[in-house]
Amino acid sequence: MDIFLLCVFLPLVTVAWGQYSDYYYGPYNYGDNDEWANVYRQGFNFQCPHGQVIVAVRSVFSKKEGSDRLWNYACMPASQSLGEPTECWWEEINRAGTEWYQTCSNNGLVSGFQSQYFPSVLDREWQFYCCRYSRRCPYSCWLTTEYPGHYGEDMDMMMYTYDYYIRGATTTFSAVHR
Repeated sequence: MDIFLLCVFLPLVTVAWGQYSDYYYGPYNYGDNDEWANVYRQGFNFQCPHGQVIVAVRSVFSKKEGSDRLWNYACMPASQSLGEPTECWWEEINRAGTEWYQTCSNNGLVSGFQSQYFPSVLDREWQFYCCRYSRRCPYSCWLTTEYPGHYGEDMDMMMYTYDYYIRGATTTFSAVHR
């Protein structure tokens, strides 16, 4: 009788465990600490592989290096519930030296970033690479509270559960602090 119960319940546990793994990401692999998407005061272009979205962002600040930041990102495949990516595009550029707020248009999810540093204003301009999927993303958008409280703080933001996505970003700019 015990072998019969084991044969019945083992496949159910395996299926349940497989579904559980779809809803939680473990620790993110950013690569080595030296593998940043940029070097200080230089531009960069980072794109996730096709069908993947940004799920983690790490950044460290250096006043000595022109009040600039190093950036690193982690990607994961988008949920199967979203279907396949139908189109991807670059959003408009967010200019350096200004405050801005932007989300991907057309229900897109962030799959990459492009940035250029401008020494004249000690700031970066940004452009998002967005992808739309065949099924609409079910969401209620809100700004996360996971951001540096001070311009010089390091940042390590992660999406801990599946079906949470980065759709945009906002920034502040201070002509005093640069």
